Order: sequence, then C-alpha cells, then structure tokens
Amino acid sequence: MFTPLQKGDTIGIFTPSSAASVWAVERYERAKQFLEQRGFILKEGHLTGKQQAYRSGTPKQRAEELNELLRDSSVKMVMSMIGGTNSNSILPYIDYEAFRQQPKIVVGYSDVTAILLALYAKTGVPTFYGPALVPSFGEFPPLVDDTYRYFERYFCHTPTIPYTIARSDVWSDEAVNWLHYERPKITYVNTWQAVHDTVVEGRLIGGNNNAMYGCIGTPYFPNIQQGDILLLEDSMKSASTVEKNMAMLKLHGVFDKVGAILLGKYERYDDEGSGKQPLDLLLEQLDDRPIPILANIDCAHTHPMFPLPIGRKVRVDTHAQTITCVEPWL
Repeated sequence: MFTPLQKGDTIGIFTPSSAASVWAVERYERAKQFLEQRGFILKEGHLTGKQQAYRSGTPKQRAEELNELLRDSSVKMVMSMIGGTNSNSILPYIDYEAFRQQPKIVVGYSDVTAILLALYAKTGVPTFYGPALVPSFGEFPPLVDDTYRYFERYFCHTPTIPYTIARSDVWSDEAVNWLHYERPKITYVNTWQAVHDTVVEGRLIGGNNNAMYGCIGTPYFPNIQQGDILLLEDSMKSASTVEKNMAMLKLHGVFDKVGAILLGKYERYDDEGSGKQPLDLLLEQLDDRPIPILANIDCAHTHPMFPLPIGRKVRVDTHAQTITCVEPWL
C-alpha cells in the first residue's frame, strides 16, 4: 500500500485548524529547514501563511487544501502543520475517494485525530498518529533528534515485523524554546506504568481524546470492534475536562469492547487540586473492568514522540511494558 519514504520524496503540509505558519513563523521555518536538510522536499498547502482569526481558513477552504495534496501524485506523505481545535469541521468536505484510490502516508496528532480517524473510517486505509511539522520538528536538539530517529525508523525503512518501539530514556513537556532557544529543557527519567500483567493484540484506534469528543458517534468515527486497542492522550487539560472526555467514551460503550488501552503522557496536565492523575480518572471510568493499560507512553504531545498506525494491529505487553507493531504499516 505504501513504500518507505526516501530522500527526495515530497511531504505535503496542510493546515487543518490553527495557522502556526503565521503565529509561529520562526518555529515553522526551523521545522521546514530541519526536514529539508534531511533530503525531503516540502510542498506547502495553499493556506500556508494565511490566517482567519483562530484558523487558517473556512472549513471548505481547509478541506480543499488537504484534498489538493491527496490528489497530487508527487506527494508521498501528507503531514499536518499543527493541531488546533476544529479539524472536525472539515470532515464532510474531504475527498475520501481520492485517498482510497491513491493512498498516501497521512500523519499528525492532537486535533488532527478527527481527520486521521475519518480517513480510516471511510476508506479502511491506515493513517498515522505521529509528528506534526511545527511542534515536532521545530523543537530544538536533542529532543527533536530523538523524535526524528523514531520518524526515520518508522517511515523510511521497510518494516521488520515484529517491530518493538524502544522507550526513550528521557522526556519533557516543559514550555520553553517555542520560538527561540532559551535554555535546555528540563528532562525527566522516562517511566511507563502498567495495569494488569498480560499480552494483548488488536487493531489500534484512537488518538487525542478531546478531538474524539468532536466526532465520536458520527459516520466519520470508526466502529469500535471487540478487542481493539485504544490510544488516548491529551494536552493542557484540567482534571474535570479529562474526566468528562473519559466518561464520554464510557457512555458510547467504548470500554465494553476494547482489549487494552495505551494512555499517552498528558502534557502540562492540571489536577485542579484533586491529586488525581489521568490514569486515576481512567480507572474510575472503567468500573473495575479488567482492561490492561500501559500508561505514560510517548505517543503524545510530549517530546520525543513516536508514531503509531491507526487501523493496524499492535501488541501490548503490560508485563514487559512494550508496544510492538505486528502488522506491516508500509
């Protein structure tokens, strides 16, 4: 379906929500240069450098920017500029048939979850929860280099199956160095947390939980199947919002079907004085369901970030605390 990304290949950049190429010009230019120096050609969507208040354009304009890249035979990968808040508003206008007929590697995270899930739901073609241009590749070394190593290993080589993702030694969510370098980010020893020792294989579904709130229960959201592995993560949310979003999944019956949960790190989470972490709030919503959980993984808003395939089978070993891709993604 896909072939590995190579030097000289074209990566198309689309802006489905927030106009980061306008309000974060320095970081945008740094990210663009980072990937160009590694041999890729970047094709800017027509909304690059444009802004309408909180967004890059109307829903139809933003969808058409994505559609142009999906239809362009010279584009091998389509990567989001950044996330935002309202990517779900473009879902009715996406050219799903173009994506079905000419599949491309589509990658992004955060609010782009709505688009990734919709493309998969409508076509059965996998998409990828992974780096976005400005937040991921506009970061400074050494963390940007760590993210790129994950990106290169995942997208630029013929997959060797099974492929177990190596856990990074350190991570950070410190809010410095967005536009200009101030100092090294504070990093923390990287640890994951497991609930219920077991091994589970299943189709990966999910992404940013706040973004899923805007499309679950619609034709643009994949039907949750028995045994699916659910990916959840979020950014800069309070405990009350995290509880609301996790309760939403329970009310939709998601927790009655999934076989395991991958809980990403929650960037700059605010417990609102509750003392509750996202894992605690998730366990409350599970009502003693014995669902295996691997928490605090690095497919999230934190640095570094590794990609995962939406719609492809992965294995979660909570005892060994590993995530393994067991089905080819390219």
